[in-house]
Amino acid sequence: MERNVALTWTIFVATYAALALGKIPGLRTDRAGIALVGATALLATGVLSLDEAVGTSSIDYKTLLLLFGMMIVVGALRLSGFFERLVGAALKHIATPGGMLAATIGLAGILSAFLINDVVCVALAPLVVHLARRMKFDPLPHLLGLATAANIGSTGTITGNPQNIYIGAHSGIAYLAFALRLMPVAILGLVVDFAVIRWVYRQRLVSPADAGAQADPSPTPGTRLGRVRGGVGTDAERPSPDQTRGTADIPWLARRVSVEGPESPRGKAHARLERKTVVVALGAVILFFTGLPLELVALGAAAIVLLTRVNPKKIYQQVDWSLLVMFAGLFVVVHAFQRYVVPGWELETWSALAARPIDLVSLVSAGLSNVVSNVPAVLLLEPVVKVMPAHTRDTAWLALAASSTLAGNLTVLGSVANLIVVESAKREGTPISFWEYSRVGIPVTLLTLALAIAWLHWLPY
Repeated sequence: MERNVALTWTIFVATYAALALGKIPGLRTDRAGIALVGATALLATGVLSLDEAVGTSSIDYKTLLLLFGMMIVVGALRLSGFFERLVGAALKHIATPGGMLAATIGLAGILSAFLINDVVCVALAPLVVHLARRMKFDPLPHLLGLATAANIGSTGTITGNPQNIYIGAHSGIAYLAFALRLMPVAILGLVVDFAVIRWVYRQRLVSPADAGAQADPSPTPGTRLGRVRGGVGTDAERPSPDQTRGTADIPWLARRVSVEGPESPRGKAHARLERKTVVVALGAVILFFTGLPLELVALGAAAIVLLTRVNPKKIYQQVDWSLLVMFAGLFVVVHAFQRYVVPGWELETWSALAARPIDLVSLVSAGLSNVVSNVPAVLLLEPVVKVMPAHTRDTAWLALAASSTLAGNLTVLGSVANLIVVESAKREGTPISFWEYSRVGIPVTLLTLALAIAWLHWLPY
């Protein structure tokens, strides 16, 4: 037993230290590989048997199936061009930077509340850059609005992000009950997000007309005006200078365009896929609220989506396989930790868990999420929440969901959604530095965390 405890501690600390760094020094191993190496080390040393490691007591297959099903549905939406259409419909009547910021935050928040926020950022980030530049707006505030709003909006429901999916599966809280408690936090948080970004970048959220800028038909350096990922925009449809004043004059944003290239959805098959996937996604969201098993609803939706004339390989390419691998590996690592280490802590005797569950869970989760990322933090804190008194346990689960998600906005490294937006912005010639992000991320995180804690004190589960 002592040998297993020592080996578990060693492998656990090494795994979480590597997760905090985001890599293994001298190698290019990512977080998914780190989790897999940690799980394999537990098997190789005999701490866990293979049967135990792959059993239901170790790996949470419901969470993995729910994640996979949602990724298939959202991947089909992205492949079909749904997000381009939605952006065009939402923004075509907006002609000011403040209006675009509000629309970007609202759209990202709403989509992320019901779809996985990481995938929403993958789909919207390049569109936001190109739209801002075609309208001669500074893309930076809008990209920051996208990243922070995706995290905040995903707080509202179980299917908003991977850590909420895990919490939903382990807490037993119904989808509707979860949304009723945390959706108001998400909505108020989006308002706070807009106010902070609007104030911090008040001198940059100025329209060209107000700034006295002259429209320039030439492309901005680093901007690929002729082609937008997902199939929007062609060289033949570049707007003239008088079309850059508002989205109402940008026809390419309001309709689909046939573009060459493997990433560009085109043809009747993709149009049918878009219509069918939208209906399936809406149906799945409605069924989530009925109390049916979430993983079965997600898998059923994915199965219907895959009955298509579009090559399924294109949909599979939209799945974040590395996230699924990281989850599976971490399940094994944390299971060993919970089996051999956690019992010695005698969590039942910790009086602070009963006295201030919301404050304790929120602050520890927020700090840990910015060290090792929110998903590993939630897995590590699960046994702490499980030993809390029954009358406070569900509220503690909600505090864990809100804090681990909202804390992701603190720095650019706080969540995968942030990194997706930053990398996309860099490819499009709009780099976002660590400190530039922090100008918005720190105040947004502190304000929204305080809001969530106060809300759960006022309206516990």
